[in-house]
Amino acid sequence: MYRATTFSIRVTATPHFAPERSEPGMGRYFWTYTIEIANQGDIQVQLLERFWRITDANGGVETVRGPGVVGETPIIEPGDKFSYTSGCALTTASGLMSGSYRMVDANGRAFDVEIPAFSLDSPMERRILN
Repeated sequence: MYRATTFSIRVTATPHFAPERSEPGMGRYFWTYTIEIANQGDIQVQLLERFWRITDANGGVETVRGPGVVGETPIIEPGDKFSYTSGCALTTASGLMSGSYRMVDANGRAFDVEIPAFSLDSPMERRILN
């Protein structure tokens, strides 16, 4: 589990390797990840956009931008949480994801919220510590 808090918005990311959707012999590795966005502040916020930076084990980078998450632009009241699950495929057995959400509060103030960097680790890869 990975966490970051920006302007009273806590984002928790929990990745899981999905062996049933992976084909290592074909260079296909798949992870699901669950994101929980908790509004710990005292004003309503809405998630407008997402930005992801996905880095594979070879240093290849893919960026993803778009409106909302999983087809939604959720409004999160103070004290409430919003969770969703999505997925990521790589051609390497490990990688890293990080990013941000563009939010707006009930007063019209727009701001970016950090998505904590989290590792995509597969049991197919031998770990090496330096």
